[in-house]
Amino acid sequence: MYFAALLARTEDGWEASDTELDDVETLSDLTDLAQEASVDEDTVLVYIEQEDAWFGILRVDGEEDPRIYVSDASAAARSSYGEILLTDELLGREPGAEDEIAALEELVDLDGTEDGEPDGPAGSPSSSATTTDRTTTRDADTDSDPDSPSDPVPAGPIGELGILADFGVSEKDLLTLRTDALTEIADALGAAEVLEAVR
Repeated sequence: MYFAALLARTEDGWEASDTELDDVETLSDLTDLAQEASVDEDTVLVYIEQEDAWFGILRVDGEEDPRIYVSDASAAARSSYGEILLTDELLGREPGAEDEIAALEELVDLDGTEDGEPDGPAGSPSSSATTTDRTTTRDADTDSDPDSPSDPVPAGPIGELGILADFGVSEKDLLTLRTDALTEIADALGAAEVLEAVR
């Protein structure tokens, strides 16, 4: 179960609204959503939470690049909404790296032979055994290697720890927050009442 909320700072304090993410497919979409809610290019926070799993914060200040924090990257990576926040830049990898890895894997012949290499005489036991050994070793290496491309996202928090520091939520405070973190964040912002009105 997901919950998303948007907090926009105004001259009179914070305004809160619940947020539908059905039409949000990319980080640009989410950033546009935040900027549309901005008053005089002031700060807007978008909060996304998957119950008992992870939460993420997107902060937009006017036309500046969005700032992101995710409480558990590996859990968020298994979520369509989490993937929106987990950009290549945030994960410290080259743009398009996943696509390149997938393309390389497709080029590898799964029977362990290179293109054009004969499989050996029909019925040859040594050829068959070698192929089986290669495949088994390859599968074992993939399953046991923690750095395998199939699971490139680290566990734990990722992003900008100081994303809310100027609002009184220190890096240490942010790291101690778990699910339903929005309640504590709203308390720190002085936005608890306006948030409660939309929950």
